[in-house]
Amino acid sequence: MNRKNTAARFWQYIAECARLLYWSYFKPYTLERWLQEIHPELKRDRNPFALRAEFASNRRLHRYADQVWWLSATLIPLVLLVIGLLFSLVVRETFDWPRSTLLLLVWFVGLLLARLNVKKLESWSKQALWILSGSLVVLVVSSDITNKQLTNTINSTLIFSRPMLALFFAILFVGIIFSLDFLEIFILSSFLTILFTWFLIFRKNFAILAEKEPIIKVIFIGFILLGLNIILWPITLFISVIISTLRFYLWLPEFLWTIALFQLSRFRRSASALLRYLPPYFDELISLPLPFMDRLIADAYRENRAAARQTIDYLIASTNQQRAAARAMTLIAVDSLSSCQTLGDIVAIAEQLAWFPSPPPAQLGPILPQFLEISQSVRSAADATSAYRKIELLNSPIAALKRLAYSSAFSKNADLAARSGSIAQRWQATLEAARRTLEEESRYSQEIPPAYISGPSLDPETAKKRFKGRQDIFREIETVALSPQPPVLLLYGGRRTGKTSALKYLPEKVGGELVPLLVDMQGGATATTLRSLARYLAEQIIEAALRSRNLELPYPNKRDLDEDPFPALQRWLQEVEQRAPGKRFLLCLDEFERLSEVVRETKSRSPLNFLRHVMQHRQQWILLFSGSHTLDELDDYWSDYLINTQSLRLTYLQEEEARELIVAPVEDFPDIYQPEAVARIVELTRCQPYLVQLLCSTLVEELNRKAAGADPRATKATAADVEAIVPKALETGGMYFKNLWDTLGDQERQAIARLLRGEPATPEDSSAWRKLEQKEVLEIAATGEASATEARSFQVPLVRRYIEKAIEEM
Repeated sequence: MNRKNTAARFWQYIAECARLLYWSYFKPYTLERWLQEIHPELKRDRNPFALRAEFASNRRLHRYADQVWWLSATLIPLVLLVIGLLFSLVVRETFDWPRSTLLLLVWFVGLLLARLNVKKLESWSKQALWILSGSLVVLVVSSDITNKQLTNTINSTLIFSRPMLALFFAILFVGIIFSLDFLEIFILSSFLTILFTWFLIFRKNFAILAEKEPIIKVIFIGFILLGLNIILWPITLFISVIISTLRFYLWLPEFLWTIALFQLSRFRRSASALLRYLPPYFDELISLPLPFMDRLIADAYRENRAAARQTIDYLIASTNQQRAAARAMTLIAVDSLSSCQTLGDIVAIAEQLAWFPSPPPAQLGPILPQFLEISQSVRSAADATSAYRKIELLNSPIAALKRLAYSSAFSKNADLAARSGSIAQRWQATLEAARRTLEEESRYSQEIPPAYISGPSLDPETAKKRFKGRQDIFREIETVALSPQPPVLLLYGGRRTGKTSALKYLPEKVGGELVPLLVDMQGGATATTLRSLARYLAEQIIEAALRSRNLELPYPNKRDLDEDPFPALQRWLQEVEQRAPGKRFLLCLDEFERLSEVVRETKSRSPLNFLRHVMQHRQQWILLFSGSHTLDELDDYWSDYLINTQSLRLTYLQEEEARELIVAPVEDFPDIYQPEAVARIVELTRCQPYLVQLLCSTLVEELNRKAAGADPRATKATAADVEAIVPKALETGGMYFKNLWDTLGDQERQAIARLLRGEPATPEDSSAWRKLEQKEVLEIAATGEASATEARSFQVPLVRRYIEKAIEEM
């Protein structure tokens, strides 16, 4: 029984050594992970005996060190034995076994030093080898010898050529097994060059020459040999790289094996079962391409997604086949996107491909993220609570698919462009069919459509014709911008008065000779350097030109932007003018006050100097600053830059415009209001566009809730219904009212409090009244014949109700 156990342990030890040898040559990444499990500091190229102190507590480490040592001690003699036998058979000369065995002693001495891990002894041994080599050179060069002596010296040295050459190839073989790096390949190829030159080509000729010619000529011939070394070195380097790195001798059978697997998958119709037989599972170092492997993985993904993903993860983390993994992911993405036939398929694809890295493989470019973003938009539409809202939310992905189909025509990858364009058209047809179905359902729906948007700015692409009024503002902007010497425009107004919405609708409201370019400076305020701000401005201008007028502008020179940002932008603006002659560019800087943050962050006014240069010297460019502050509310330095400014104030809607927004926010909106309800909404909001949207959306939501299955349109909303939803509206729009309250100073709040309590005003209140009037909180009207007294009241009743509550809580 003990003998059986001993034999079993012996063969297990041999099997572990064989596995270690196999991993070293074929699966080094697996070996690295295995070594990390043994000890966190253990590496393939590290002497395990350096960790001898931990052998007692880590038996796996001790066992690994012994196995490495025994492999190193036995492998070289075995390889040398094979090479010697092959040499004797091929050359038909007796191999010099005694001298080869003698040379092996040096190898075993090195192994002994490695096992002892004595740093000083290793250092002394290296020094001794250098001294021995140097002594040989000194003996040949500096000794007083004749030509014949030189010949004898060389011949006596070359006696060791055969065993040295055999030992060299043995060590080279073992070195390849243990995955030598490029530096070692360089050294080995150089040594191989010298051996080829001296021992295989010029050995006999040089000996004969040395007997007949003087020593000077021999040295001259030596220089010729050195030149031949230089010529032969690239050849031997190439051979060494092929042997040690590309491993061409293994790639050919793996190449044929991969083709066989692919053909077998076509025959058996089961690609996922063949994944574990792919060559990278056996050879992690293969770096040359393997045909059809990416296609095989993509086919397997249809059958077994988990197995295909596991294979891709393995190729990325544990092999040199990352490009094959990227190609497989590209095929999987295209196949998955192409397979979407229904609205549910499009919704599910974003989650299905969520495992793709970000950014995705370069072969996919920006196409995959765009499709996934569209899928997420479709999911939002599918999750909407009403058919009308679903229709509204589907408009955005349908428009995005139209743009994607158009832009794919300009892709550099023709095959990917064709497939992505086809996918976009198929998705668009699916979404449009779903939208038509929803439109048919909405006609028979008893729900009032939630057509009001009380939140973000209106986007023409999704909000359509919800934007009402402001025709006077649009006409004035167009007239000023197209005048011979237009001034700088300042569009200002309170929060949520529709400034951003107006700028977004501007391209639809002005003539084609004017190109509105909307730049959101809230994004620009995130810039911490002038370079990043200049790059942001250029990107926003290019996107805005394409969006507003389908005008493609050139990109500025990136190197120039990095070196000197704003002078580079000035030159770029001139290039833009040449690209679109006859056009005028209206550069609209929304939330322009945020530029002050960039000035403070960068401690530079270069952005403002750039804008002033544009005002003064670029005739085709007109600047429009949009914000909630007037010039006297900005930092003092702004007055130096905003010279010759024409102000445009955006305030309340006209009553007719507000009534249109209430009763007809979109086409075919049902008649749900009694006249007194409309009048009450106008009164409570004073036609402030955001508050109108807020009250109406809250009212529609409440009417639909109360109906509880009945038709909410059967009974029209009354003034009492409007009054009942005011508390809910104040809660829903709480952030708007809170922001307004937070902008008021203490003096202004105290003045309002005295007004609400009916207390007399103090002398200090006069300045507070003016500020409150500018902020559209109060209005002041003169009373009496001599207008000596003033009547003060809140401009918007809804604002009054919120402030009354806020003061009660003070």
